[in-house]
Amino acid sequence: MPAVETTLRLGGDLPVHRLGLGAMRLHSGTRAERAASIGTARRAVEIGVTFIDTADAYELGLNEEMLAEALHPYPGDLVIATKGGHARPGGAWVPLGRPEYLRQQAELSLRRLRADRIDLYQLHRVDPKVPFAEQIGALRQLRDEGKVRHIGLSQVSVAQLVEAQRIVPIVSVQNRYNLTDRASEDVLEHCAAHGIAFIPWLPIKPSVAPGGPLAAIAARLGATPAQVALSWLLHRSPVMLPIPGTSSTRHLEENFAAAELEMSTEDYSGLDALGAD
Repeated sequence: MPAVETTLRLGGDLPVHRLGLGAMRLHSGTRAERAASIGTARRAVEIGVTFIDTADAYELGLNEEMLAEALHPYPGDLVIATKGGHARPGGAWVPLGRPEYLRQQAELSLRRLRADRIDLYQLHRVDPKVPFAEQIGALRQLRDEGKVRHIGLSQVSVAQLVEAQRIVPIVSVQNRYNLTDRASEDVLEHCAAHGIAFIPWLPIKPSVAPGGPLAAIAARLGATPAQVALSWLLHRSPVMLPIPGTSSTRHLEENFAAAELEMSTEDYSGLDALGAD
C-alpha cells in the first residue's frame, strides 16, 4: 500500500499531523505526576505532534492548566483542542448542554489554556435534556464572537451531525472507533464524504488484547500491536486523526512512529477482517 499522508488540514486551514495526543491520561494529582505529564507534553511537541486534545472535565480543568504550563507560549503550528458539556460530579459522567453552561466553560477553558481563542472547541456530549439546536447555537455564538475558531462534536450520530451542520460548520467528530469497534462506521463515511476530521477515541484498546490476532500480525511486521492498530486507522481513511493517550514518553514515541509503518494490502485486509463481525 502507498504511504499514508501524515498531514490533515483541520477545518481547511489548520494543518496538523494525523497522529495527535489525547491528554486525558496526563495527570496533575501529585508533584511527580505533574512533572512527568509536563515532560510528556513537551516531548510530544519535540517529536512532531501538532494536535493535542483535552477537556474541561479532565481533572476539573487541571489538565488544561497543566498543558498551558508545559507549552505556553504555544508553537505556531500547535493546535490544542478542548471540549465542554460533559461534567463529572462524584466520578459519574453527566452531559450538561445548557447554553449558559457551555459559554461559561468555554470562557474558563480560555483562561486555563491562556489562549485568546480556542482553535477547536468540541461539544463533549449531547445533552438529551436540552434542545440540540440550542447547544449548537451556543457554540456558534462563541465562534461568531471570535472565542472559538472551529467547532467539533463528540459521540454523535449522522443525523445529529447533519442537523448541526445546518446551524454552523462542523470540522471534526470525535467518536469511539478502533479495529474491533466500528459502530460509528456510518459517521466515519459521512465525515470522509464531507472533509470532516474523524477523531477516534479509544483508538487502540481493546483491539490489542494479549494473544489476539493482532499480535501475530504485529510480530510479522516487526512492530508493536499498538503501532499496527494506529497504522490501520491511518490507512482506513484520510480524515482519520487518532489521539492515543499515554503518560509514558516511550509509548508516546512508539505511537507516533506508527505513521511510518509500512503495511501491505494483505496486511490491511487481514486487519480489516478483524472487525468484520
